[in-house]
Amino acid sequence: MNTDYARLQMVDQQVRGWNVYDEDVLAMLRQLPREDFVPEGFESLAFADTAIPLGNDQHMMTPSQEGRVLQALGLQGGENVLEIGTGSGFLTACLASLSGQVTSIDVHADFVGAAGQKLAAAGFDNVELLQMDATQELPDDRFDAIAVTGSIQTFDPRFVEALSPHGRLFVIVGDSPAMEAKLIERTDEHDWQSLSLFETDLAPLVHGSLPPQFSF
Repeated sequence: MNTDYARLQMVDQQVRGWNVYDEDVLAMLRQLPREDFVPEGFESLAFADTAIPLGNDQHMMTPSQEGRVLQALGLQGGENVLEIGTGSGFLTACLASLSGQVTSIDVHADFVGAAGQKLAAAGFDNVELLQMDATQELPDDRFDAIAVTGSIQTFDPRFVEALSPHGRLFVIVGDSPAMEAKLIERTDEHDWQSLSLFETDLAPLVHGSLPPQFSF
């Protein structure tokens, strides 16, 4: 496989084809080696618009979904970012490429360990990885942007409370097969606004289908 050509085709045909027009995002995806982050044995699918299995009943987001997440957050280079669901570490690498600092949490210790090795091998030194169940706790910090990489059945207000003022949250809410991707901005200390981006279907965050604490 000509990986450079396959990566360009992925970006230009799949990602751009799903309404991702942010040139910073597209340029980064053209350069970052996605094939280095897929599980062993799945390298041939690294550039396919498919959800690659990771183990633990989890899957990578598709390249198109990853592109939409990154475009929605609109990172400018200096942000403090929280990723909920480390998975393969590829979206972590994307976020780290476009921001100042990334904290990524995952409930699965093996994901955290494997992603840490891949991120270190790729030269990323602005990422902190933590084993943590986001449905139970979040890092004790405020973030300029938060990306939730698994769907949740009902909106969780703790994610907004973890945002800095004017911070932005990408989250997918609802039940399969028609879930809603939302961009939520914290407008002040006690209020936020929500924008519906698109419909999709994404595997749930671990424990993301628990009875909700809050209805949004």
